[in-house]
Amino acid sequence: MTTVLTTIDNGVATLTLNRPEQGNTIDMALARDLRAAAQAVAADAAVRCVLLTGTGRMFCAGGDIGAFGGAGDAAGAFIRKLADTLHEAVLMLAGMNKPLIAAVNGPAAGAGLSLAAAADIVIASEAAHFTAAYTAIGLTPDGGMSWLLPRLVGLRTAQEMILTNRRVSAAEAVSLGLVTRVVLADELAGEVQKLAIGLAGGPTAAFGDVRRLLAASSTSAFADQLDREARTIAAAADGPEGREGVAAFLARRRPSFQPE
Repeated sequence: MTTVLTTIDNGVATLTLNRPEQGNTIDMALARDLRAAAQAVAADAAVRCVLLTGTGRMFCAGGDIGAFGGAGDAAGAFIRKLADTLHEAVLMLAGMNKPLIAAVNGPAAGAGLSLAAAADIVIASEAAHFTAAYTAIGLTPDGGMSWLLPRLVGLRTAQEMILTNRRVSAAEAVSLGLVTRVVLADELAGEVQKLAIGLAGGPTAAFGDVRRLLAASSTSAFADQLDREARTIAAAADGPEGREGVAAFLARRRPSFQPE
């Protein structure tokens, strides 16, 4: 794979979108490579945290509009296949038992904004900004934007962002809840690596359950969510991570969640 680079170090898999001359836009090759990379890191027990970023000046400028135009009269079928492939990657990243960090190194537009929104923690460079972009070319969102964005920033703000394509700065994105925090451009790599390594040392099974609990929370009845929480915490207590965490607390030592 050349359009998505994968490196694994200290339990952290870094997936780097790698079409810098095209703004890391998503064509069929990148969508397929991202799907394959997501499947690989999700299945790899040695990977305990996943970091998504981009090469060059952009994080991801969305879909490759040139490829859309090149499809001619078959544009609808082409974009459906592209979206389905991208969505398989997004679902794999969203459902894995490992935290997902987005290191937004530059502008994120269209599906690039969707990919950032899908992460559990988003660290953005001060050079980043965010634009929905779809309606500017007569299209509608993909990559999960219509589900993710209202849950992060609220329906009213999501409506404005998607309908008007207003550019949102990194600083404003923090205030809206789209971004976790902003750092200086030359500090981004170090900050996200420190965060990722810390999470890689954590309880990945618990992290996976937390991700699923939070995803279900906005569409569950309160009583159903309480039941789901009770079942999940009981299962965690019976698991090796829960046993180790409790034993370490009682012994006043640091827990070791990584397998021997």
